[in-house]
Amino acid sequence: MSDMSLRQDVIDELEFEPSLDAANIGVAVKNGVVTLMGYVNSYLEKVKAEEVARDVRGVHGIAEELEVRHPGDKKISDDEIAQRALKIISWDTMIPENNVQVKVENGRVTLSGQVEWYYEKHAAEYAVRRLHGVKGICNLLTIQPRAQVSDIKNRIENSLKRRAQIEANNIHVTVVGNKVTLDGSVKAWAERYAAENAAWATPGVYMVDNRLDVA
Repeated sequence: MSDMSLRQDVIDELEFEPSLDAANIGVAVKNGVVTLMGYVNSYLEKVKAEEVARDVRGVHGIAEELEVRHPGDKKISDDEIAQRALKIISWDTMIPENNVQVKVENGRVTLSGQVEWYYEKHAAEYAVRRLHGVKGICNLLTIQPRAQVSDIKNRIENSLKRRAQIEANNIHVTVVGNKVTLDGSVKAWAERYAAENAAWATPGVYMVDNRLDVA
């Protein structure tokens, strides 16, 4: 697929996504790498734009340069954002209480602390994404499971085989301690992302090094 055709596919998908106002998003493509430029109305839209572009067939990488501009509203203080973030995290039953610390600077939220599962780390970030005034998120939450899992490699390989969107035959899994390395090749950027998620979803995994090439 040519870069021009791929660019049009990405634009069409951005415009098709109902939760996204793509009017101010510019798209450039070079050698299969998509650059998103311009601005959006919220951090949630910023994340959604990247997700939509990543899922387009033929995309090999994403360079995201979108700015968050909250339309027509007064600036929300960092203290207020932090208070709202802590409150919405405390309401989420998927996130262990008192395990997440929040720091906000110029609308950019940093999450730190320790959780037991990757889904808890993701849930904390997802909860904060929806808050008005947030311009960016740095998720520094570490994963420290209570129990060690001895068969991490087999669990990941079996999970990859079960997932319809992943061609597992060309993915090689290496486990050293609690660190997982994924090598090989996949057909699409979305497949690469799904394989990494499968590794993160396995109990006992502290770190994932995703070296998969997009063919």
